[in-house]
Amino acid sequence: MGIQGLAKLLGDNAPSSLKDNEIKNYFGRKIAIDASMSIYQFLIAVRQDGSNLTNESGETTSHLMGIFYRTIRMIENGIKPVYVFDGKPPEMKSGELEKRKERREEAQKALEKAEEVGDVENVEKFNRRLVKVTKEHNEECKQLLALMGIPYVDAPGEAEAQCAALVKSGKVFATGTEDMDALTFGSSVLLRHLTFSEARKMPIKEINLNRVLDEMNFSQDEFIDLCILLGCDYCDSIRGIGPKRAVELIKQHKSIETVLDNLDKKKYEIPDNWMFKVSYSFCTCLQNVMFCIFYYEYIHAFT
Repeated sequence: MGIQGLAKLLGDNAPSSLKDNEIKNYFGRKIAIDASMSIYQFLIAVRQDGSNLTNESGETTSHLMGIFYRTIRMIENGIKPVYVFDGKPPEMKSGELEKRKERREEAQKALEKAEEVGDVENVEKFNRRLVKVTKEHNEECKQLLALMGIPYVDAPGEAEAQCAALVKSGKVFATGTEDMDALTFGSSVLLRHLTFSEARKMPIKEINLNRVLDEMNFSQDEFIDLCILLGCDYCDSIRGIGPKRAVELIKQHKSIETVLDNLDKKKYEIPDNWMFKVSYSFCTCLQNVMFCIFYYEYIHAFT
């Protein structure tokens, strides 16, 4: 679940909530890593000749190499990673999944055209858009993590929600993902760029949820409503309401329900079957999320 424009919005409205940091400064910390997001990053990363890493049989190994070396880097810096894998996506996400399917079909057609004319740049671009993390990718990474002695969690649903639940329960310090929705789910600390290649020389971007709420003068419920207004995987945004206007509306009316009651329906068209109430309920019921650790010999990572 991505939140449209949230990173820039926080930079503009809550700058004290963001800071750049070095990986060495998280020594001794347990961090829940969004496995699917990390695997996707490794799969779209290509070598200088434009090809993926493969074994002797030609099978892609980019995801395994990525997991292995990024995990080693974290361990060398004293971090105790816990990888969290996506479970079954919620029914309310079916619309977004259908859109992604359509975009992949469009990318496939564009790729075929690019290959016909020998457009190398677009071949690479559209190949990346066709990348999808499969069940096989996940299972191979779980086997590798088990062999490395690294704990992992199979989430009942969204990995980011499970990461946030682990943070809220005090089992880990932060969520490591590029998806800003971990904040919406209540992760008090979000770390971006944690699993990026060291060669990219990008600092870790730490975002503190409590500072976000304090600086914007929002409650967590109001922040969730703001994220829904911005647009997420579960419901579209309202056309004409951008980030700045969304902040103004939540500050003025305190909830989406009151925003809708006072919104000029002639000026703003609310999407049909807008599922904002379902989205809100999904984001606020994390206390019921259960987790299961599959590598029992490493259970001390949570104690």
